[in-house]
Amino acid sequence: MKISMFHLMPHRDLPADFEQRYHSVWVDPPWWELADAEKVGQYYNWTLDELTYAAGAGLDGLCVNEHHQNAYGFMPGPNLMGSALARATNGQDVAIVQMGATLPTTNPPIRVAEEYGMLDCISGGRLVAGMPLGSSMDANLCYGIPPIEHRDRYYEAHDLIMKAWQAEEMFAWNGKYYQLPMVNLWPRPIQKPHPPVWVPGTGSLSTWNFSAANNHCYCFLSYWGNNLGKNVMDGFWEFVDRQGLEPNPYRAGFLQLVVVAESDAQAEKDYYEHIRYFYDKSLHIAPEFFAAPGYMDFRSLDNTYRKGFMDQIASVTQDMKEWNYQDFIDNQLVIGGSPASVVDQLEDAIKKLRVGNLMVLLHIGSMPHELTLKNIDLFGKEVLPKLRDIWDDDGWENHWWPEKLRGKRQLAGQTTS
Repeated sequence: MKISMFHLMPHRDLPADFEQRYHSVWVDPPWWELADAEKVGQYYNWTLDELTYAAGAGLDGLCVNEHHQNAYGFMPGPNLMGSALARATNGQDVAIVQMGATLPTTNPPIRVAEEYGMLDCISGGRLVAGMPLGSSMDANLCYGIPPIEHRDRYYEAHDLIMKAWQAEEMFAWNGKYYQLPMVNLWPRPIQKPHPPVWVPGTGSLSTWNFSAANNHCYCFLSYWGNNLGKNVMDGFWEFVDRQGLEPNPYRAGFLQLVVVAESDAQAEKDYYEHIRYFYDKSLHIAPEFFAAPGYMDFRSLDNTYRKGFMDQIASVTQDMKEWNYQDFIDNQLVIGGSPASVVDQLEDAIKKLRVGNLMVLLHIGSMPHELTLKNIDLFGKEVLPKLRDIWDDDGWENHWWPEKLRGKRQLAGQTTS
């Protein structure tokens, strides 16, 4: 298993009545009423400190991503965060997982290729190159990409980046959306032929197909838990089987909210208010913003609705308004409790989803800095070591991880048993 800490860098101090007073956490929340630049600067530094602490606590990778005009997670420049983390973790066997720079909103897309090349060089070949399509809120509403062009722009940007990394001679690119007379990338990544590519998705059939066709890792990013996630991942593995591909668990990744405390009762006491904040405020997204018409293509719409994914999400969203802490655990939106409880729940989730790359959200919503460090510390010491061997007996190789980091991670002072 490779287990990474995912961090959104959210606003940690929205008002108690935010979801009643404001239309949406994304696209139109008023900065001047809700935020303070000096406080936000502290959030960024806490985020970098928390991720760096996770590297020291034994996590295999550090994940950042890109979003715009929101208080849910505002890293508009994920490669700025990635560069700080790459430098801070030099000498540590931890991957820099950029989940990542959004391709269709970067013009020209070779900017992503250049910045990822820089990150791979700074980190000494530890980059995982996330290539997200981008949410409808970010790409269509905030950055003005026409929804009907969104996926085609993404596919062309991907192909341009992959060629730019590998071409040995300068070339011209005359695409539908991008025209570049002289592509001659400086710098190039250390990893050859290119860094491993991860494609985030939310269950779209088109994203499954794209990931499989290009032999990229498909990463299901969802906050609706591994019970609902099983329905999506079962569909993904059925698709992989139909394509005649090996069912290597490292071909897939999953995001899970996780909280660890000294006991199950202490976990509820420590974390429930922050879980509640996350689902009530951080995910308070206006429904008309969620998917502009044309954002999802027909076959993905058909697959999503025919399999009932959207109906299940709508049902859970309605029900959770009345949930207590244990409901979040029982429905597996959050895995939490004592270290032993968390190990049991995570092992079950990993096996039922068949994923070899797990991303854990260890900072949630309004969680303060010191509590986040506690969560990371307990996870790294008491949970992580018991999950590393899950797929070892099956003999799979993780082709979707930096080659120099594919062995078991050893921390200072550890010995191989």
